[in-house]
Amino acid sequence: MEEVYREMETPVKYGMILSEEGVNIDCPNVIRMPDGTWRMVYARHVPDVPGNGYETWMARSTDLLHWETEGRLLSQKEEGWDCAQADGGLCLLNPQWEGPQDVEKFDGKYWMTYIGGSLPGYETDPLQMGIAWSNTLEPGTWTQAPEPILRMDDPDVRPFEEVTLYKSTVLWDKEERLGWPFVMYYNAKQKLWGIERIGMAVSRDMRNWKRYGAGPVVEQGIEDRWNISGDPQIIRYRDLWVMNYFVGKDGGAYDTFACSKDLVNWTKWEGTPLIQPSESFDQTFAHKPYILKYQGRVYHFYCAVGDKGRGIAVAMSR
Repeated sequence: MEEVYREMETPVKYGMILSEEGVNIDCPNVIRMPDGTWRMVYARHVPDVPGNGYETWMARSTDLLHWETEGRLLSQKEEGWDCAQADGGLCLLNPQWEGPQDVEKFDGKYWMTYIGGSLPGYETDPLQMGIAWSNTLEPGTWTQAPEPILRMDDPDVRPFEEVTLYKSTVLWDKEERLGWPFVMYYNAKQKLWGIERIGMAVSRDMRNWKRYGAGPVVEQGIEDRWNISGDPQIIRYRDLWVMNYFVGKDGGAYDTFACSKDLVNWTKWEGTPLIQPSESFDQTFAHKPYILKYQGRVYHFYCAVGDKGRGIAVAMSR
């Protein structure tokens, strides 16, 4: 655990890299394209626009530090269960630490799970899990499934997910260690206190999903007040699986990690967080991680909330 922390710590905060005045920008994930450029998929919400909820956008970079908006991947619609909210993240990202940082196709398509809902605002309950696909990663090419893939009122729903389903990541486990090729991790909210925990689901075809396990796999163990374990990212580091995720409690939020050898049983790091509030731009929250290592340098992308609003910041190992 200490080795993982030393490998992934990023003490140098570069600062905010993607922000807009009066706009909430959230939930980064980053991939490297075949031409060597980078893309960031992120959520965008304009709170002052009536009826507005989260949409999914993409930005482009050549150096991981300077980003330009490319366009919208998932947008609001006139009707449907997901007409007001569509906060997506790419699936089947290559988990290998210091690997190619790319994303794979399955069945000839790129895939994206997303938080969907019909009520406007900032993540307004109830939210359910949707899925979208495209033959390319370009804006304007994505198709959203007409129905959710996971709901908070499914027959197999567990007590920790009876209100809302949140951010997910999907791993393609080609060795099928759990007997399934596609393994999803996501956080969800229970009825009492708004507590969020991370659970699992599995699939064979990316469209039909089944919950895995009787309960969550990562939680804070706090039952009497608001707290969150959320926004998991899965990395393969040597013989370990590393889950980067954020903790929200006691009015603040920070990024930490847990480790596993079997994808089911996770040991939480109890030491210094990977990222925590320390600067004016992330003084409220420093959370929702996406971490990668490229050319010997670790980049920790995260949602920063502070005196510049809600946007994406990055910290580095050097």
